[in-house]
Amino acid sequence: MKLIDIYRSVVLFGMEKDPRGNDSVKKELLRAKNEYEKLSSKDKEFYDKEKFDNPYSDTRILMGKHDSEIKTMLVGVDIEVGEIMLADRLKEKGEKIDLVMTHHPEGLALAGFFNVMYMQADILNKMGVPISVAESLMHERIQEVERKVMPANHARAVDAARLLDINFMSCHTPADNCVASFLQNFMDKKKPNALKDIVDILREIPEYNAAAKQNSGPKITRGDNSSKAGKIFVDMTGGTEGSKDIFKKLSEAGVSTLVCMHLSEEHFKKAQEEHMNVVIAGHIASDNVGLNIMLDELEKKAKFRILTCSGFRRFARKK
Repeated sequence: MKLIDIYRSVVLFGMEKDPRGNDSVKKELLRAKNEYEKLSSKDKEFYDKEKFDNPYSDTRILMGKHDSEIKTMLVGVDIEVGEIMLADRLKEKGEKIDLVMTHHPEGLALAGFFNVMYMQADILNKMGVPISVAESLMHERIQEVERKVMPANHARAVDAARLLDINFMSCHTPADNCVASFLQNFMDKKKPNALKDIVDILREIPEYNAAAKQNSGPKITRGDNSSKAGKIFVDMTGGTEGSKDIFKKLSEAGVSTLVCMHLSEEHFKKAQEEHMNVVIAGHIASDNVGLNIMLDELEKKAKFRILTCSGFRRFARKK
């Protein structure tokens, strides 16, 4: 399978699994085209035209020829300079690595990843938060994240891949969409009564089961085993944590329990103030679920040899 086809497949499957729904995603793509048309010729030079077909700014081909044939890939949750060097070292030892895939973005995908956070407003609206409130709170939070990302040296890993002639791509929000939709459907189907039931359900999933054996499995951080779960919101996609002020609105919308990858102390305290239950499924384990579902989809189209590193473990679900 060619690199460009892997990239396109990742984006399309991410759109299919997007919690916002297909109509919202299509509107975003159309909005990008309209936005571009309104720009001056000078500003058009700097517009990321990938937005016309890809609504996820954190998912990009970072380095490599688009027509490269990919048979073996090295996949990791965080690929930085060390992992690029690892790929090169493995190649020296005889491994044929055609692509390095990172979950968390690098390069221009990291520099612009905050743009994907706008999708959170639509997700919150689907959970019952008024869209005007969701958009207002998210706008402030997105600006905060943008300011934090701006000083970073985004190009380090990409430059290493360029110098070592290694194909390199990121797959962030499409994979997060996979785990978010998978877990929300799983919870809706299983209908857990108490928080302990949520933890038990998560432990049935191979990635969380493996993480639990490494002291990094699902954990109740607000509430206790017997606390009633009520309405559950699986909050696992949209770039990074949203606004810390959203929990009051979620509580008013009837959400009792949050199932998250992770939650900062500041966000946790806000959820605590609203008496919301919190189950932390696990960041890296959740990233593993999303990546594995995505790789299952890719392997329906072509056979790959997949090497794992940087916290990723392969669990195949395909028959």
